[in-house]
Amino acid sequence: MREWWVQVGLLAVPLLAAYLHIPPPQLSPALHSWKSSGKFFTYKGLRIFYQDSVGVVGSPEIVVLLHGFPTSSYDWYKIWEGLTLRFHRVIALDFLGFGFSDKPRPHHYSIFEQASIVEALLRHLGLQNRRINLLSHDYGDIVAQELLYRYKQNRSGRLTIKSLCLSNGGIFPETHRPLLLQKLLKDGGVLSPILTRLMNFFVFSRGLTPVFGPYTRPSESELWDMWAGIRNNDGNLVIDSLLQYINQRKKFRRRWVGALASVTIPIHFIYGPLDPVNPYPEFLELYRKTLPRSTVSILDDHISHYPQLEDPMGFLNAYMGFINSF
Repeated sequence: MREWWVQVGLLAVPLLAAYLHIPPPQLSPALHSWKSSGKFFTYKGLRIFYQDSVGVVGSPEIVVLLHGFPTSSYDWYKIWEGLTLRFHRVIALDFLGFGFSDKPRPHHYSIFEQASIVEALLRHLGLQNRRINLLSHDYGDIVAQELLYRYKQNRSGRLTIKSLCLSNGGIFPETHRPLLLQKLLKDGGVLSPILTRLMNFFVFSRGLTPVFGPYTRPSESELWDMWAGIRNNDGNLVIDSLLQYINQRKKFRRRWVGALASVTIPIHFIYGPLDPVNPYPEFLELYRKTLPRSTVSILDDHISHYPQLEDPMGFLNAYMGFINSF
């Protein structure tokens, strides 16, 4: 009996070692094309991936897209072409620690740094003095709030923000319901590095799928694209560090919610009401109470946390209705 357990142990050790060092999945043709059509710029020695498409000729309008956690700029691919029919420049980046951007570790990831990276990208593109429309989702909503705060405070190097459209982001800590895995990783302490190494496609897909609506869940190939973006540059190993934004959001609530509450630019929210992370009606009631001047588009009842992927046409129509209203 003892000999049997030794044999099992000897077999398990190399298998576990191989499991923990599984190479990232190959990029699908679509994701490879997305990467190939993008570019990189350097921020403080770190490579940041971005997309920059020229759309309508002669239009002065620029839109900058800010993606959510834990995915990447590829979240916007379903509405990208539609945006180029309205805007002269359509720009998106992978935040530090996400997608094809660098994922340093150890590193103190913060919303403040991500906002500075957005500002640096626009300086790199020579657009720092142009009026920018911001379109954001989830994690990107918090980055947008910090950019809005800097704009209102007349901070040096700030963006000049023309309009802001948020979508399904936990801008209020009190109505945000993080997933169980997110709670474990952000507060896991010594367990976090173990959990991030043990994370695989099965764990990821089982964790992410419930934040989509029952009729709009991603296909397995779409989930693999998301996972490939996370696994690029060993991004699974920094997820716990990235999740500290949840704690930052609580700490800086007054700063970031205050920036929204005192906003004078046009502001809009596109909402998938089935979202378990920002649940209806609690979230929407607080949003309307805090931002009475903001307009809101509520998508169909079955649309959840990723509205731009679940209902791209509905999302695009809602955004165009907002952007054409001023």
